[in-house]
Amino acid sequence: MPGGRRTFVVIDGENIDATLGTSILQRRPNPEERPRWDRVTEFAADLWDQPVTGLFFINASQGYLPLPFVQALLALDYRVIPLSGDPGQKVVDVGIQRTLEALAGHDDADVLLLSHDADFADHMARLQVGDRRLGLIAFPEFTSGQFTELGIRIHDLETEVGAFNTTLPRVRIIPLDEFDPESFLR
Repeated sequence: MPGGRRTFVVIDGENIDATLGTSILQRRPNPEERPRWDRVTEFAADLWDQPVTGLFFINASQGYLPLPFVQALLALDYRVIPLSGDPGQKVVDVGIQRTLEALAGHDDADVLLLSHDADFADHMARLQVGDRRLGLIAFPEFTSGQFTELGIRIHDLETEVGAFNTTLPRVRIIPLDEFDPESFLR
């Protein structure tokens, strides 16, 4: 790949949205409760101090695209990947798996995956070669333990990445060094 090392931010948008809506908010997220995707790529660029390519996978099996959302992602320099397939086919998962397989052939590609899904653990394990850096951006309390077993660092989408404009109603494990009792006394 010309130009040196690059971080690929691979986003399983369905998984992040479903976890946010079903497990955290227990309802459909309002626009102000959704991640600020520009902050994700900014975090990625700062993390390993190198250029970032954002790949955002969308299930387009219904035959349409959420155009305002796609346009917003394009304005943020994401590469939007709308996939379609047969009913019941996990097109986003298959697309991400194929992309992770393809990245194995790019020695100068580091990877940050945004998903909680264990379906990608084997693919991430195969990327653990040489000096490639790997990470996961997610809500750690909902992340598959398979990623932890692989030793892949998990970056909290809310607290570490700072991808939200609002505080989410999460019950998460707080490292004692980060515990601020004042936040529970308001």
